[in-house]
Amino acid sequence: MKTRYIVYIVLAAVVGYLIYNKFFSPRAKKLAAINAVKGGGPGGAKGGKGGPGGPGGRRGGGPIPVRVMVVKDTVINNDIDVTGTIDANERVNLVSEAAGKITGIYFQEGSYVKKGQLLVKVYNQDLQASLAQNNYNIALAKQNEYRNSILLKKEAISQQEYDISLTALNTLKAQADVVKAQISKTEIRAPFSGTIGLRSVSPGGYLSPNTSIATLVNMDPAKVTFSVPEKYQPYIKPGSKISFTVASSMNDFKATVYAIEPSIDVNSRTITVRAKAGNPKGVLKAGSFAKINLALDQIPHAIMIPTEAITPDIKGDKVYIYKNGTAVPRPVTTDLRTDTKIQITSGLKPGDSVVVSAIMQMRPKAKLRLIKGFKGTKGARGPEGAKRVKRQ
Repeated sequence: MKTRYIVYIVLAAVVGYLIYNKFFSPRAKKLAAINAVKGGGPGGAKGGKGGPGGPGGRRGGGPIPVRVMVVKDTVINNDIDVTGTIDANERVNLVSEAAGKITGIYFQEGSYVKKGQLLVKVYNQDLQASLAQNNYNIALAKQNEYRNSILLKKEAISQQEYDISLTALNTLKAQADVVKAQISKTEIRAPFSGTIGLRSVSPGGYLSPNTSIATLVNMDPAKVTFSVPEKYQPYIKPGSKISFTVASSMNDFKATVYAIEPSIDVNSRTITVRAKAGNPKGVLKAGSFAKINLALDQIPHAIMIPTEAITPDIKGDKVYIYKNGTAVPRPVTTDLRTDTKIQITSGLKPGDSVVVSAIMQMRPKAKLRLIKGFKGTKGARGPEGAKRVKRQ
């Protein structure tokens, strides 16, 4: 029994020593004092009164460290993104006006042909023979008219006899022109320069006016057709510049607006616009899908700040200005925006220092401290610093 009591006494002594060493020894008191200073007070760790997360935490912890942006004028380009279609400058489905057997095909599929180049020829030997016969008759009629003109001068024949010979000559010439026109219909020529597509006829086949020969396309320049909402109509006029991309190329292309549909589509409430783009290498193909960026206007003196600097309020948006080490609220009016910035149309002026960090901790007259090594975000002035914004 005595041994058991001795063990109890020893364990009690050990527990007492551990409690004293943890809570009442000089070392424990020193650590408690250090923790109290770091925590801003007894409630520091849990956001209690006097701690950094409590109501009085910042008063006890000093000024709020912040970053600021120095406001300056910025040139911004106001534009919109739309989609469109690449069209050919000229496109025609080649057909024949005359029916007959094909005697010759004078083009290679997919090749470039020039305006007036002979492409297909239909049998016309009968017309050629008729023209030759008519030419002989014209030669005879010319001689008869010439002799009669001499006789008329000598008053050997009447004026009526001469007029009959002259009319006969002119009639034969008109008949020759008719035959020549018929012959020209048997020769299908390129109406303009361009690239000819796949042919659907063969030599020796019968060609009728309803038969498609091939498609001729001119793609230089290429036409870009797209539609924009009617509210942007005042910003678009002939000469406006656009840039666009197509899936078949990694390049950016430029085009100039040259025509605008005079009426607005009643179903979509959009206006159709057409632009021309140079295509000397033939990269752009008819029917391609185009992603278009259309520049509407340029704002020469604009103020852009980070979107996170805006604080919503019941009365509207506001920002905080850094002034003499304190936070000063400033109501603002906004307009255009980018992915990261927003335009301020009123409430700020060049030279203002806008707080762009620790926004959730801001309150009127709060003490602020600029973060060392941070010089602020400066706006750009002039076209070289122009920023792009999207219409909402």
